[in-house]
Amino acid sequence: MSVLNMSKNIKMIHPNYLICYRVGAFVNCYGKDAYILSYLFNYKINKVNQSNIMSGFPKNALPKVTARIQREKINYIILDTRNNYDIDEKEEYGNLNRYDEIMDNAQKYVKAKFRVQQIADYLLSSKDSKIIGKIENIIYENRKI
Repeated sequence: MSVLNMSKNIKMIHPNYLICYRVGAFVNCYGKDAYILSYLFNYKINKVNQSNIMSGFPKNALPKVTARIQREKINYIILDTRNNYDIDEKEEYGNLNRYDEIMDNAQKYVKAKFRVQQIADYLLSSKDSKIIGKIENIIYENRKI
């Protein structure tokens, strides 16, 4: 069974946990958990296929990542894919778990970031400098003095 399929099954059992998978030299998160990684660490989100996304980082960054997740009080599980998905590390905060709150913020952040990137890509490919001038005027008009 692929990591992606296993991640869906495990997420059904632990819906309010950030679930990380050790895969070789990297640690990956899939689905909604990828949003949290992108939000907290500005990690890139990649499409696995039409309906699935992932985000990851080198395993040597794991202490930094777990420290931040602990500060944010997010339940998390780190699984080792090479050892039949054994739990390497698990932290549970009970009623203090902020997974849902962080997830809401993360989804809003990632959607806004995606929209801004689409605008930036359009502006960079556009030959019309008038559009950029209009955007600059709007930004400068709304600046606080």
